[in-house]
Amino acid sequence: MSPPTGRCPRLNFKINLILFLILEYQKMSAATNGTFMYFAFGSNLLKERLQLANPSASFCTTGRLKDYELNFGLWQKHANNTWHGGVATIQSNPGSEVWGVIWTLSNEHLMSLDNQEGVNKGIYSPLEVSVETDQGPMLCRTYQMNNFHPCPPSPQYKQVVCMGAEQNGLPVEYLKRLEAIQTNNYSGPSVLDQIRPLMKQKLEV
Repeated sequence: MSPPTGRCPRLNFKINLILFLILEYQKMSAATNGTFMYFAFGSNLLKERLQLANPSASFCTTGRLKDYELNFGLWQKHANNTWHGGVATIQSNPGSEVWGVIWTLSNEHLMSLDNQEGVNKGIYSPLEVSVETDQGPMLCRTYQMNNFHPCPPSPQYKQVVCMGAEQNGLPVEYLKRLEAIQTNNYSGPSVLDQIRPLMKQKLEV
C-alpha cells in the first residue's frame, strides 16, 4: 500500500497562505503610508523619464515578474506616439520572466501615472502583479497594452530602456537581451530630447 501523499498539498497551501499574508500586509502598509508600488519594465526603468510626470517616484528595489515576456508594439496597427515606434508591454508566457524596477510613488501620482500610460484612452490597462525580489514577493501595479500589434521600438526608446536597466543594476544577461532588440531606425525628435538635459544636470551636480 502506498504511503499517504497529503503532505505536499498541505505544504503548498501553507506557503501560498504565507505569501498571501505578506502581500496583504504590504498592501495595508502602503495604504497607510499614502503610497503604492509600481513595477516598471519599459521606458520608466529610467528614473529621469518616470519623474517627468511623477516626481514622487523613488527607487525601492529590482525584481522579476515570472511567467511573462517583454514585447514591443502598438495598441493600433498604425498608431502614432511620441516615441515614434513600438513601446513595451508584458504578455503572459509560462516559463518566461521580465526584470524591472519597483518604484514607490505617492498616491497623488496614481492618476498621472495612469495618464502617462494612456489608461483613459484605452491604450494600457492596469494590472496587479506579484514581483519576486530579494526582499520577498511584492505586490505592484503595472500596465499591459490593449489590442497589441507587434512593432519594433525606435532607437531612442530602446536607448532609454537600456539606460534605465543599467542605471538600476538589472542582471547583465537581461541587459544584453535588451541591447539585442532590433529597432525601426527612426531618427528625429522624441521624448529622449526632454530627458537628456535632466541626465546632464545630474552629471553636473
